[in-house]
Amino acid sequence: MFQALRMEVNHEVDALQEFLEQTLTAIRPGGRLAIITYHSIEDRMVKNFMRSGRIDGKVETDFFGRRLSPIAPLSGKPIVPSDEEVERNPRARSAKLRVAIIGKEDE
Repeated sequence: MFQALRMEVNHEVDALQEFLEQTLTAIRPGGRLAIITYHSIEDRMVKNFMRSGRIDGKVETDFFGRRLSPIAPLSGKPIVPSDEEVERNPRARSAKLRVAIIGKEDE
């Protein structure tokens, strides 16, 4: 309950959405975007964005069915902390690191 109130009062979801949309123009083609999330709501937004370039996760395709996305995840799964890291730092338990590449380097 507290988390939901905090997220609403601080407009955290709106801020994350705005940030993600700005990364497409702020990072040069070939640049990397790395984001650590701690909550499932945030992680879902980041995962959808890194897969499709859109917050809603809808994948656009061209006439031939090829994906048209300005961003591509570098791996399908997020990087999560090891058991050793969680033992040393219990707050890291829910952390997920996702990394993507913006555009294409030859654009």
